[in-house]
This record gives sequence, structure tokens and C-alpha cells, in this order.
Amino acid sequence: MTHIKNIGRFCLTDDNGYILNDSSLKKIQPEFFAMVEEVTEYYQTHLGLDLHSVYIRGSVPRGLGINSVSDLDTIAITNKETNDIDLKWADKAEQELNSKYNCVNGVEFSFYYIEDVLETVNFSIIPFMIKTHSVCVFGEDLNVHLPNYKADKTLGNEHLVNLRNQIERAKEDLYDNDDIEDILDCCGWIMKIIVRAGLALVIEKENKYTRDLFPAFEIFSKYYPEKESEMKQAVKYAINPIENANEIKDFLDDMGGWMVSESEKWLQVHNPKKVSNMNL
Repeated sequence: MTHIKNIGRFCLTDDNGYILNDSSLKKIQPEFFAMVEEVTEYYQTHLGLDLHSVYIRGSVPRGLGINSVSDLDTIAITNKETNDIDLKWADKAEQELNSKYNCVNGVEFSFYYIEDVLETVNFSIIPFMIKTHSVCVFGEDLNVHLPNYKADKTLGNEHLVNLRNQIERAKEDLYDNDDIEDILDCCGWIMKIIVRAGLALVIEKENKYTRDLFPAFEIFSKYYPEKESEMKQAVKYAINPIENANEIKDFLDDMGGWMVSESEKWLQVHNPKKVSNMNL
């Protein structure tokens, strides 16, 4: 049985309500150092002069990494359009690192063109993540060039505007799928999306934000106590994914369907035109 623990916290904010970045190189626990260094070396070796900077995002640079549970999410900013760069090496690099290190659940390489990241008229998740949840481990830190962000509808929209499509994609991925690793990955991915969408439903009321699952679950349950048990189950699935595709699909039909319905109500109020990236 999976027990969920009270782990995580809401983002700190300044006096004006802007989200503060509490990531730091000093907060990375020693067990993750070697992997962070090797990830950076992979980026430098394969991208060369096309590499602008590298970031570690998520729980690890916030000092909240859990050994063998947390992912190591990384971002590479490139000086050239990503479509013009050979990135075929990345999948193999991820596999090599995942085989070598057991301190994380998995490592993820990702690539974004610098000009796209610095285009910040509209909300975009990667500039937001760099500004609020990441630490630069190589190159020039773009943080100072990015706008400040609040826990408001522009951020909530990011988690809700595509929720229907994300749930449908998950169900399609699970259909007639007997690849256990693929099913586990899909389960963990979509359940994190559902839990964070739950927070987004009430972000305008609370003006709080977190990517941590437990506090997101708690604040959702404050407003939707009748759905507390279902959201708790989503947290459990996210922490400890299951390989039963039919069980996951049933949950997505039930709780996922309800979440889509609630997201549509939210969008009708805050973003009736369903703009993917709202103006900041």
C-alpha cells in the first residue's frame, strides 16, 4: 500500500506576490552531484558551441530530492534552432545514466532555443521554470532576462487549457498496450498532471503555487472535499505508478472526466477563447 507523506511546500513569494526561486547549487544533496556533473558533460560534449546554458529544475535543486524517487529534470538552452541540431544521442544518454545511477528515478534531457525562451510576451512554461524552479549549472544564467511571475490565471491556464487533450492522449497510449515500462511512465506522467491541475482550479482563490504533489492535493481538497479520496489516489498513482492499464483508464474515465468538466468551467470564466498561452 502506498502512503503519501507531507512532503513539499508552496513557492515563496515577495511582497508583491511574485514567485521567488528557492533553487540553489548549495541545496543539491551530495548523492546527486556526480550525476549532475555527468549530465552537464553530456550536453557540453554533444552540443559544443551550440550550447548556451544548462539548468537543473524540480525538487533536486530545491533540496527536496528523494533518493531513488525524484527525477533529475534538465534543460539545455541552445544557440541554434533545435530542429537544426542532431539530438539523436539524447535517448541513449538517458539510458546510460539511468543504468549507471540509482539515486534518481530517471533523468530527462530537454532542449530549447534561446530566442524562444526569451520571447516572454505570453506565458510559457520553460521561461517560468527557469525563473522560478531551476538553477543554472553551466553557461550564462538567463534568469535576469526573464519576467517575474505570480500564482494567477496565466499560470493556472497552463495546467488546464490542454488537460482534455492530455488525458485523451494518455488513454490512447494505454489502449492495447502491453509494454510495462511504457504503462508505468504514462501513469506517473498523467497523474502528476491531474494533481497539478487540481491546484490550478483554485489558484485564483489562493494565489499559491507548487509543483509538489502533497500540498497541491491538500489545497484542492480544501475546496473539493467530495473529491479528496480520488485526488489522493491520483497522488498515490503518481508516486507509485501501476502497470494495470485498465485500472488507470477507469480512473481517467471517472476522475479524469470530472477534472476535464471542471477545467472547462474554469476556462469559461478565465479564458473563454482557450488561448494556449495567455498574455502576461
